[in-house]
Amino acid sequence: MARTFLTLDEFLAELDVPRSTFFRWKALGQAPRTYKLPNRSIRIRRTDYDAWLSSREEPQAA
Repeated sequence: MARTFLTLDEFLAELDVPRSTFFRWKALGQAPRTYKLPNRSIRIRRTDYDAWLSSREEPQAA
């Protein structure tokens, strides 16, 4: 069964990017929408991640 939310570490591992890159993207408004839990951990909804990733797909070269 697929999980509805990714942890920040899972997101970083899937994209193989450092934490600093994620926070730079977030500051620039280029990261997927995040949710901060009461314990201050960050979660990213899987559907938001998938939509965000699709929006960055480059067109095929002709």
